[in-house]
Amino acid sequence: MLGNQTTTTFILLGFGEFYKLQMLLFLTFLAIYIVTISGNILIVALVVLNKHLHTPMYFFLGNLSFLEACYSSNIFPRMLSALMTGDRTISFSSCFTQWYLFGSLEAAECCLLCVMSYDRYLAICKPLHYTITMKTTTCIQLAAASWINGFIVFLILLNLMLQLTFCGPSEMDHYFCDYFPLLKLSCSDTSMVEIMSFVVAAIFTLPPFLLTLVSYVYIIAAIVKIPSTTGRQKAFSTCSSHLVVVSIFYGSLMIVYMLPKTEVKKEMQKISSLLYTTLPPLANPFIYSLRNKEVKEALRNNIGRLIPHKSSPKKIVNVVNL
Repeated sequence: MLGNQTTTTFILLGFGEFYKLQMLLFLTFLAIYIVTISGNILIVALVVLNKHLHTPMYFFLGNLSFLEACYSSNIFPRMLSALMTGDRTISFSSCFTQWYLFGSLEAAECCLLCVMSYDRYLAICKPLHYTITMKTTTCIQLAAASWINGFIVFLILLNLMLQLTFCGPSEMDHYFCDYFPLLKLSCSDTSMVEIMSFVVAAIFTLPPFLLTLVSYVYIIAAIVKIPSTTGRQKAFSTCSSHLVVVSIFYGSLMIVYMLPKTEVKKEMQKISSLLYTTLPPLANPFIYSLRNKEVKEALRNNIGRLIPHKSSPKKIVNVVNL
C-alpha cells in the first residue's frame, strides 16, 4: 500500500556537474551500451545455436549473459535519454520499477555466480560424479532458483519502500534510482527498511561470496595436485574466465560500498558506482570470448556459415565449362 505521497516525479541530477561534456558522455555511454548488449546477446545466441555448448557450464553462462543484457537495459536507456534530451524527470512508478529490477538482478547475479562456481568445483574436484549431479533438470532448477529468489525477496523490500512518504525535495543526486539516494528523499521513518535491506544484502552477498571463495580454494588445491603441466593448464582454463568475472563483480561492489563515505565526495561516489553498473556487463563477453577456446571456435563456425566460401564461384565456373 502506498504511503501519502506529495512527490509524483523525481529529478535525476545525473552528471549535471559535467554539463559541458553531456554530448561526450552520451556518445561514450551509448558505445558502452551497444557493445554490452551486442556482446551478451551474442554469447546467448552462441550457446543456443551450438550443440557442443549445450553443457551445464555454458547453460549458466547463457543465463548470466542474458541477465547482464537485462541489467544494462534497465539503466542505460533512461540515462542516455536524459543526456540527449536534457529531461531528467522520472515518474514515481518508473523510479521504483527501475530500483526493483536493479536490486533483483543484482541478487540473481550473486546467486548465479555462486552456482557457476559450484559447477566448476564439481567438474574439477568431483569429475566422476559431475554428470550424475549436474543433470539437465538440476541445472534448470539451480538457474530458476537464482532468478526467482532475488525477485521474490525484493518484492518484500519494494512493499516496504512504497509505504514510505516522499514529500520533497524531489531531486536525486544520481543517474538512476539507486537505494541510498532514494532513501534520502523520504521524510518518514526508514529504520525498518534499512534493517530489512541490510538483512537482504547480507543474505544475497555474503553466503554466495563465501561459497564461491571456498569452491575456488578447493579448485585451486585440486589443480595444484595434477601431475602434468598440460593437465593443470587445461583444468585451470575451464574456470579462469569465471574467476575473473567473479573478481570484477565483487571487486567493483566492494570498492563502491566499502569505501568510507565521509572521505569520498558525492561526485566520486557517483562515478565509482559506474564500476558495478558498467564494468561487469561490459567485460563478461570479452572475458568469455577471449579466454575460452570453445566459445571462440563456436564464433568462428557461425561466422563461417554466414560468409560464403571464396571457392564457390570457381566450382560454378568449372561446372559451366564442363
